[in-house]
Amino acid sequence: MRGRPRHEVAEIVERYLRSQPEGLDVGWSWEQRAVADRILACRTARLGGHVDACDECGYTEISYNSCRNRHCPKCQGNAQADWLEARQADVLPVPYAHVVFTLPQMLAPLALQNPKVVYDLLLRTVAHTLQEIAHNPKHLGARLGFFAILHTWGQTLVHHPHVHCVVPAGGLADDGRTWKPCRPGFFLPVRVLSRLFRGKFLAGLTQAFRDGRLDLHGRLARYRRPAVFNRLLHEARGIEWVVYAKPPFNGPEHVLEYLARYTHRVAISNHRLQQVDDQAVTFRFKDYRSYRVRSLTLPLGEFVRRFLLHVLPKGFVRIRYYGFLANGTRAQLLSRCRDALGQPDAAAGPDTEHAEDGEWFLDLLPLGLRLCPHCRKGMLRCVQLLERPPPDHRCRRVAA
Repeated sequence: MRGRPRHEVAEIVERYLRSQPEGLDVGWSWEQRAVADRILACRTARLGGHVDACDECGYTEISYNSCRNRHCPKCQGNAQADWLEARQADVLPVPYAHVVFTLPQMLAPLALQNPKVVYDLLLRTVAHTLQEIAHNPKHLGARLGFFAILHTWGQTLVHHPHVHCVVPAGGLADDGRTWKPCRPGFFLPVRVLSRLFRGKFLAGLTQAFRDGRLDLHGRLARYRRPAVFNRLLHEARGIEWVVYAKPPFNGPEHVLEYLARYTHRVAISNHRLQQVDDQAVTFRFKDYRSYRVRSLTLPLGEFVRRFLLHVLPKGFVRIRYYGFLANGTRAQLLSRCRDALGQPDAAAGPDTEHAEDGEWFLDLLPLGLRLCPHCRKGMLRCVQLLERPPPDHRCRRVAA
């Protein structure tokens, strides 16, 4: 088990804001300012907390509440554990495949200015692509069920939108009673997935442009002209889009461990931070070209800028379920899958589609008992709740 990290993203944000006379009013979007404020407040007196006391030796301990923001590096461990526990009932006794769909870099700036439109289109296009190819009798001829998880970052925090899909390597036949497995060691043809993904996404992007749903300003203002926008789409149509599919891995016992690598991640974890001062940040990253772990140093402001690139619009759902795992029909169709596989039915887990954005006060429910770390005999019990103090001036500016 890893120990406490030496540095935290909150520390970096705090250092950066100290160098800015305008504080949180530094040209960030409302969502970025709100995320920065929540990260700064996480596990501090600003969010309230509770006091525990040992019933044997009287030892006391103060615990402050978490912000529970989905972008906060300190808050994702518990959210991930809860999500994985709920997903145990969805795992089938079949091999699973991992497929990654990547948005070409030339289209990524459109996503930065229009995250809700473009990221939603990206997730829907990925889902339709997988379902259409799998349903084709030439490839599988079955209905899939899978998780799709949006990531917007690369290892060095650059903007790199892509979608991870974890998919049972097979599906439910049209008769609703037969399980059709993929060929051993093979899921679906990557080239076919890539071409269909490209065509569907560009068609959707064209429609969004015609409907006036794309906000194009600054460096992208030239794309307001249909001829220039169409030229961009033509260039994107002329390149190969990256779709990567790993060979299916065996055994449902590996699925949840595998999912843990991708769900509830944030752009960078606190454990990757190596050195922080008032001028620069050094952090570890995995170089996939050489498969080595390297270090990168960025100026303080550039690190914060890159981190905040990955703040999602409020209410945007980045973990989605499709096919026989879709929330509306999951229980019924999973039962059919288990019948087809000869597996006893399992109790369905709770619906967690919107579980990413919990409320801060859930940390208070319940206040469980813990062994006293001082005497190792008594139990720590909650003896006092600490209310949240009134917001300071910085908080009022963020909420405005």
